Amino acid sequence: MYASLKSFFSWPPSRDHLRWLSLLLCSCSTLASVLVYWLGRPLPLGLLVINVAALACIWMQYGYSRKSIRFQPQELAERLLEVKENERHRLSRELHDDIGQLLTAAKLQTDWLKRRLPDELQEHCAVLGTTLEETLAKVRDVSAILNPRQLASLGLEASLRAHLLKTLENTSVHWSLECHQRLAGIPEEMAVAAFRITQEAVTNILRHAQAKNLLVRLQRLPEGLSLFISDDGQGFAPASDPGAQGQRGMAGMQERISQLGGLLKVTSEADQGTQIEALFPWAPRTLERASTNKVLH
Repeated sequence: MYASLKSFFSWPPSRDHLRWLSLLLCSCSTLASVLVYWLGRPLPLGLLVINVAALACIWMQYGYSRKSIRFQPQELAERLLEVKENERHRLSRELHDDIGQLLTAAKLQTDWLKRRLPDELQEHCAVLGTTLEETLAKVRDVSAILNPRQLASLGLEASLRAHLLKTLENTSVHWSLECHQRLAGIPEEMAVAAFRITQEAVTNILRHAQAKNLLVRLQRLPEGLSLFISDDGQGFAPASDPGAQGQRGMAGMQERISQLGGLLKVTSEADQGTQIEALFPWAPRTLERASTNKVLH
């Protein structure tokens, strides 16, 4: 009983306690006001204090509600990203486990058939086997793109390095990855978004930019995680509305960073290369917990 009363009168009060306290004060204020009006007495000081206290409680409840509403868009965006990544993981598993196994079985059957076919059909069977091998390799690549499994085990920096090494291995692009700080503790949705944006930028470089040099820089700043990508390719004209003007890769980048409340700046000109600057802010609840811990300590 004592513990319950102690928690009720603790400061600052919880949202539930504040709700009950506001209801109690408003009820007392209403009943007392009706009684004073009915008796025709002047307004006593005690009733005025109750009215002021009730208004203060209501104002505190309003503050709690505003803070909760401010957090909701961020939480919804994080949930949306989580759902999208879960769907990507599901598709990746289906490609790897189901379609990959079927292609492997077809390749084994082709090898078995090749050993039994007459010589005039050997060349056709070899072409079929090569096609199946290439298709299986493509399926595995798409599966890896949909679900970068190394993010959870290696972390963001090592995963980006592995992706750049594999993707640009047989190209003429000279690349460098700069990260002079530890990135431990980066939220998963932030790491996934940074990885996806870099992934899309590298794809655009290979398809369109014809760049010779690529720089990727990660920085842990007080306001958030900074990602900088620069190349010396052909450049392009960034659209104000990438989705409507057919720049689907840029639209995907913008969508990812917008869902995390971040900022994206793309600078590009013809024959001047492209620079992509992204800032992923720390989540409000993370900042709130950090400031609370700082006060407590």
